[in-house]
Amino acid sequence: MSHFSTLRTKITDAQILQSSLRDLGYSVKLGADVRGYNGQRVRADIVAQLEGDYDLGWSKNPDGSFDLIADLWGVAKKHNQTELINSINQKYAVNKTLAEVKRPGLNNANVKVVMH
Repeated sequence: MSHFSTLRTKITDAQILQSSLRDLGYSVKLGADVRGYNGQRVRADIVAQLEGDYDLGWSKNPDGSFDLIADLWGVAKKHNQTELINSINQKYAVNKTLAEVKRPGLNNANVKVVMH
């Protein structure tokens, strides 16, 4: 029986996800296995290696969005799941916003990012 959970996300940009994970200090692997309970593994497009025996992974859907795949029970042994996932989502959102305002045509845009 698999311990892995799959959660829909609003993440759509693989490059920004990877840079966000690296910004947060995680080692990132592409096309790798997500480690779970009792040596179980599942393949994902992007994997963030966590401290301990468990990882977070993201797999791309046909619509371009990514699903988060993880053994959440195992992740919770060493990490606060909510804080961990929220920090990744927040870093992704900030990096995605900064990338968007650097697009051509927005050179004179005045952008203010407010985080709570």
